[in-house]
Amino acid sequence: MPAKVLPSYTAECAACHTAYPPGMLPAKSWQRIMKGLDQHYGSDASLDAKTVAEIGQWLQTHAGTYKRVAEEPPQDRLTKSVWFERKHRKIEPAVWQLPSVKSAANCAACHTGTEQGRFDDDHLQRPAGLSARQSRAWND
Repeated sequence: MPAKVLPSYTAECAACHTAYPPGMLPAKSWQRIMKGLDQHYGSDASLDAKTVAEIGQWLQTHAGTYKRVAEEPPQDRLTKSVWFERKHRKIEPAVWQLPSVKSAANCAACHTGTEQGRFDDDHLQRPAGLSARQSRAWND
């Protein structure tokens, strides 16, 4: 997460979901997301033009430019990106459906540093409801 987080980004985006660090997606993905807020992954997340411009500019400024995010993910979904799928490849689909997780987009279910933009393996917690087998796989 950039050192200075735009207050409107936190207020508007984090009100409904994780405020993803802008570096996790390329600029073109953020551009499309901001242009389609009226159909934001099944919800109407419309904002006034000034707020859209402000958040959009901030996202463009801080968008990912490194190799990991050079490729635009399908449907501009972070959870469909090559790097996300590679990092989470050992997680069984059933884990995403646990009541404590709900979806792959709920980073905070496992990553305790989500609010600070830290998603490394040093800041992980097991989500509630894992089976014994899933718990053993967690240590791999």
